[in-house]
Amino acid sequence: MTGRAARRGIVLILSLLFCAVRYFVVWLRARLRGRCITSQQRADWMHFCGRIVLRAIGIHYRVEGEIPRGATLIVANHLSYLDIVIFSAAVPCAFVAKEEIASWPMFGLLAQLGGTIFLDRESRLSAWDAAESMALRLAENVPVLFFPEGTSTDGFEVVRFHSTLFEPAVESGFPVVPAAIFYEPVGAGIEEGDICWFGDALFLPHLKQVLGLTDFLAVVRFGAPEGFPDRRTAAWRSHDAVETMRRSKFSQRRR
Repeated sequence: MTGRAARRGIVLILSLLFCAVRYFVVWLRARLRGRCITSQQRADWMHFCGRIVLRAIGIHYRVEGEIPRGATLIVANHLSYLDIVIFSAAVPCAFVAKEEIASWPMFGLLAQLGGTIFLDRESRLSAWDAAESMALRLAENVPVLFFPEGTSTDGFEVVRFHSTLFEPAVESGFPVVPAAIFYEPVGAGIEEGDICWFGDALFLPHLKQVLGLTDFLAVVRFGAPEGFPDRRTAAWRSHDAVETMRRSKFSQRRR
């Protein structure tokens, strides 16, 4: 492990401990008032933690477009587990993530305390359970974000969107907002795909690689909200919107 990676690793651990203390304070205040922590408070806590963690690991971020608010379903392409931290910093929201993340060191605890909805991608029953939980968050006026590709990629293309989890927004008439995320590395010879976490890559080695990198910029671009008559239409039109934003960004880079 390089000196930079070691230093950032220490700062990351301290940052997560600080986030845990912050969560305890929020929890204690709620309990003293005889209440439970709300979904909005969890989303706000994740928003705070996202900014703290990104600073710790040397990731800068920029938001383009209007930040979604209220009962909105946000759908995005997926490049790595870092996306959850980046989107947390960009917008207070609830997430849907694969159930394996719950057992990960550091990030798993962050996701659990933040009210992440965990999904077994191999189970249709789990998908419908997740959809019900998403509907509850949306009914509480909290934005919900998920990655309908169903997997992370190297960013070369936006994989077809699965439609099942669009149902909670479509059924209740809530808007769907497409979002595209980009990684812009700093330094010669490093491309976006070099930072992505996909395929059979292991979590800890990849995290160590990220901690050792020169600072890089993550860009989140939000599209326009739209309503849809059914989940399949929502899936393919949102996919096209995200793909268009990704292509547009790369076209700007080549100019």
